[in-house]
Amino acid sequence: MEENSVIESFEMKLNVSAKDFLKETAKWAYFLSIIGYIGIAFLVVIALFAGTLFAAMAKINPAVGMMGASFGIMITVIYLIIAAIYFFPVYYLNKFASNAKLALKNNDSETLATSFGYLKSHYKFIGIMTVIIFSLYLLIFVGMFIAALSK
Repeated sequence: MEENSVIESFEMKLNVSAKDFLKETAKWAYFLSIIGYIGIAFLVVIALFAGTLFAAMAKINPAVGMMGASFGIMITVIYLIIAAIYFFPVYYLNKFASNAKLALKNNDSETLATSFGYLKSHYKFIGIMTVIIFSLYLLIFVGMFIAALSK
């Protein structure tokens, strides 16, 4: 016979103010995710036009030559990669907001738990990206330091 402890059988309940805070948070998260999707669309449009712009510059100015067209392709690829990376935290934020609003509307604990799972994924992605970016900054700083010492 297995007995459940008090902690294992404890279920948290949200009071009215907590529900109001969560509803307000879901609204702002939804707004920010829509702004994020618009930002991703701008990145994709800029990527496509940057490639076209540099390719046109290569045709207009022969001195630029193939370097302009190649640079345009490189800029396009970089911007599309940034847009793809930026998509995931925006998607997780949108799913959190949608599920949280639905959970509060229907008073559904399972949907609320799902929404918090998306919020966890959002912050986990942001945290990992922050570590990666700081590591790149550190690598650049060390490279600059070594280059300065070798002169």
